[in-house]
Amino acid sequence: MNRPVRIANCSGFYGDRLTALAEVVRGGPVDVVTGDYLAEVTMLVLAKNRLKKPTGGYATTFLRQLEPVAAEIAERGIKVVVNAGGLDPAGLARDTRALLAEAGVDLTVAHVEGDDLTARLTELAAEGHDLAHLDTGKPFTSWGHEPLTANAYLGGFGIAAALRGGADIVITGRVADASLVTGAAAWWWGWSPDDHDALAGAVVAGHVIECGAQATGGNFSGFTAIPDLRHPGFPIAEVDRDGTSVITKHERTGGAVTVDTVTAQLLYEIGAPGYLNPDVIARLDTVRLAQEGPDRVRISGTAGQAPPPTTKVAVTGLGGWRNGCTFVLTGLDIDAKAALVERAVHARLDGDPGITDLRFTRIGLPATDPADQMAGSSLLHVAVDGDQRSAGRAFSALCVELALSSYPGIYGMGAPTAGSAYGVYWPTLVPQRILRHTVMHADGRQETIPAPATVEPVESAGTVAPGEYESGPVVEGPLGRLVHARSGDKGGNANVGLWVSDPEAWPWLAATMTVDRLQDLLPETRGLTVERYVLPNLRAVNFVVQGLLDGGATEARRFDTQAKALGEWLRARHVPLPERLL
Repeated sequence: MNRPVRIANCSGFYGDRLTALAEVVRGGPVDVVTGDYLAEVTMLVLAKNRLKKPTGGYATTFLRQLEPVAAEIAERGIKVVVNAGGLDPAGLARDTRALLAEAGVDLTVAHVEGDDLTARLTELAAEGHDLAHLDTGKPFTSWGHEPLTANAYLGGFGIAAALRGGADIVITGRVADASLVTGAAAWWWGWSPDDHDALAGAVVAGHVIECGAQATGGNFSGFTAIPDLRHPGFPIAEVDRDGTSVITKHERTGGAVTVDTVTAQLLYEIGAPGYLNPDVIARLDTVRLAQEGPDRVRISGTAGQAPPPTTKVAVTGLGGWRNGCTFVLTGLDIDAKAALVERAVHARLDGDPGITDLRFTRIGLPATDPADQMAGSSLLHVAVDGDQRSAGRAFSALCVELALSSYPGIYGMGAPTAGSAYGVYWPTLVPQRILRHTVMHADGRQETIPAPATVEPVESAGTVAPGEYESGPVVEGPLGRLVHARSGDKGGNANVGLWVSDPEAWPWLAATMTVDRLQDLLPETRGLTVERYVLPNLRAVNFVVQGLLDGGATEARRFDTQAKALGEWLRARHVPLPERLL
C-alpha cells in the first residue's frame, strides 16, 4: 500500500451528528473512519449513566450510527476505529457483534483495554506513586472525593495491533484523541515506535480532524467567509508514509478546508509547543501549512521526539450540589433590579453552612430605546454550590418566592430545578510502564502492547521575548479586525490561540500580544499565571491561563465553563491597530 491512507473522522464528541458515519462512508473513498466520543467531561457523564443502566458505560450512539451502513462498510473493506467504548470497551464490542450478527454482516470486532485504573489507585499509591495534581502538585490524598473513574491516556499501537490482527472494527476506551489516527496510520504503513517524525505528523493530522467539523469551518472566527456552514462536511486526513498529510473533505459537502480553518484546530486545547502524546512528542513549532488546492491543506515538516515516560490520567468523582436560576431584567433601572435580587438572595443564604459558593453573572446590556422587548432585556444568572438540602429545592423555592416580591417585570428562563451533583476532576500522571495496554482480538487472543522507549521531555520557557514593532499611525478597533482566535479548556486551565492570515501582520501580533496585554484585555486573567508560546510557522501565539476553569470543565464556575468563547471575547476588545495593516 504505497498511497496515502485516507482517514475520515465521523465524531468530535459524544452527541455529534448522528448521520456523520453514513456521510463519510457514502460520500467518497475512505480507508479508515475514526470517531472521537470522549472528553474529560464525558467520562463523568458515562459514569453517571452506568449507575443507572448496564450499558451506560459506553457511547450508545455509535451503534445507532453503525447499523445503517454496516453492510456498506463490509462491502468496501473500510476499517472503523472509535473510542466510543468509554468506560466499557468490552461491553460495546460485545453489543457491536450482536448488532452485526442480527444484521447478517460479517465484520470482526476487537477492543483495546488497559486504560481503566480505577481499581488500581490504592495499589498504585501503595507502590509509591503519589498521583500528584498535574497543575498544582498537591498530593492525591488531599482531594477528599471518592473516585468514580480513573482512566489513563493510551497510545495508538494497540489500535495498530488490532488492525494487524484482522479487526474490521476497533473499539477503545480512553486513548489520546489523536491516537485514533496514529494507530490507523501506523498499521497502514507498518511504522515502529521509533518512527518519531512520522508518528508526530500523524499526531498533528489526528489533532486536526479529531473535533470533526471544527476543521472544516465549524466554530471558526472567520466563519462569515466560509460557504454553506449549515451542514459542513467532516474532515479527512490523507496520511503519507513519512507522516506528512493533506487535510480535505468529501466533494460537494459544506464548509471549507483552508490554512486558517486548519490553524484554528491546531491551536485548539494545546499548551507548550511540545505536544505530548503517549507515542511521541510532536513539535508544533515545526509544523508548516500550505494550501495545495481547493479544500486541500498540506501539513509538513513536523518533527517528533521520543515520547514522555508518563501519561495523563483523568480521575473524576462527584462533588457537592449545584443549582442555578436565570432572571430576565427588562427596561429601565437594570442595575437596581439586579442589585435587588442579589440583596434578597444574600439575605436568605448568607450564613447558611450548606452553601459553599454563590455567584451572580450579568449577561448582556439592554439597548437604549429598544425596538422590541428582547432588545430591552438582559439576564442575571444566579449560581449556587453546596449540599443537596441548601443548594437543591430550598434554593429553587427561594427563586420562585421572589416572583411577587421583587423587581417589576420579573420572570425567569424556565422553572428552577432541583439541581444536580456536579463533577470534580483530578488530572495526574503515571509511568507508561505500569499500564496494562492490551488488545482483545476477535478470536479471543490477548496481545500485550509494550510500553515505548521514552525520554524526559525538555520544554523551552513559556514566555518568549516579543521584540519591537514600529506600528506607525494607528486607529482604535477590535483586535478581531486583524486576528483570528480559538480557545478551549485544558483541565482547569484555558488556552487562547491567536494568529494572523497576513504575513505582514505577524511581527505586529508577536510584539503586541504579550502576557501583560492579554491580562489587560481580559481582566479575569489577572492574578493568574499565564504562559505564552510563539509558533512562528503558524504566525500564532498561544496563551495558557492556569486555573481559570477552577478544577476543570466538570466543576468550573464560569458561565462559559470550557472557555469556548474566551477567544471571541478577546477579539472584541479594542486595541491600537496599525493603519497600514487594515
